[in-house]
Amino acid sequence: MYVIKVKGVAKIPDYVQLRDEKFTLLAYFRVDRPDKTLDKIGLADKADYIMNIVKDLPFGQILKLEI
Repeated sequence: MYVIKVKGVAKIPDYVQLRDEKFTLLAYFRVDRPDKTLDKIGLADKADYIMNIVKDLPFGQILKLEI
């Protein structure tokens, strides 16, 4: 799984994208509201781990997660 942090502009907030090995979009959620989306795709138990990585991830960088 890959994670990408996307910088928002003006009134558009920052977002996170989660993508699979084929780079298909699995989830797209606001940085400040990950709970419902991660629960919906079955990663609620990994939410703290994912958000700690996202917090330190620079905007626009792609990072491979081992989940």
